[in-house]
Amino acid sequence: MKFNNKGIVISPKSKIGNNVRIGDNTTIYDNVIIEDNTIISNNCVIGEPINDYYYNDLYANPETKIGKNSIIRSHSILYAGSTFGDNFSTGHRVTIRENSIFGNNCRVGTLCDIQGEVKFGQYCWLHSNVHIGQDSKIGDFVFIYPYVVLTNDPHPPSNICNGPEIGNFSQIAVGTVILPGIKIGAHCLIGAQSLVGKDVDDYQLVAGNPAKALKDVRDLKSRETGESHYPWPKNFERGMPWENIGFDKWKKENGYD
Repeated sequence: MKFNNKGIVISPKSKIGNNVRIGDNTTIYDNVIIEDNTIISNNCVIGEPINDYYYNDLYANPETKIGKNSIIRSHSILYAGSTFGDNFSTGHRVTIRENSIFGNNCRVGTLCDIQGEVKFGQYCWLHSNVHIGQDSKIGDFVFIYPYVVLTNDPHPPSNICNGPEIGNFSQIAVGTVILPGIKIGAHCLIGAQSLVGKDVDDYQLVAGNPAKALKDVRDLKSRETGESHYPWPKNFERGMPWENIGFDKWKKENGYD
């Protein structure tokens, strides 16, 4: 029911790869590149023009690129000037504003709002209803769970835009708010409903409102095994590039700490 070739508008200035499927009532604007084997579901907008489009007769849409083997689910809007790596996927009704950069193998869940001018590394997984403010910088293998908010204005309203930074392999649990300019290190765990207003060192378990460092995350025991669960990549491999290889071997071969 999604792919009946009805109501589809594709700019002649776009480039569509091989074996790309485009759902009904989807619009592909100028200067969009969609690479091979990608699925754009129904009622999507790809390359949505930025604000200047409405006031500048000489407006030219910035390039938008979606990597190969990606899937954009229904009613999602991806603004112009953004780049999405290979194997990118969204849930439904996702909005990603202009000049967002995603590495390979990223996922953005249903109803996420990405405010643009942000950068994500490889294998970032955002669950549903996540809000990422402008100027945020997210490392590799960062998982962000539902209803997390990354803010960027320390004195609202102001002209300051200073988003948080999150290091590789960190986990941001449900309902957390990270305040402007905060730097979270690598391999951290931020507990549910935390309000993070201070920088967080590598390997820290932080929780509370206001959030406080509780312990080295490597001292946190698994409820299943009673052994240390962190660094989590040693105990979780589903969908990860170290699956059936082991994290220690993989990280040495790929230059991760």
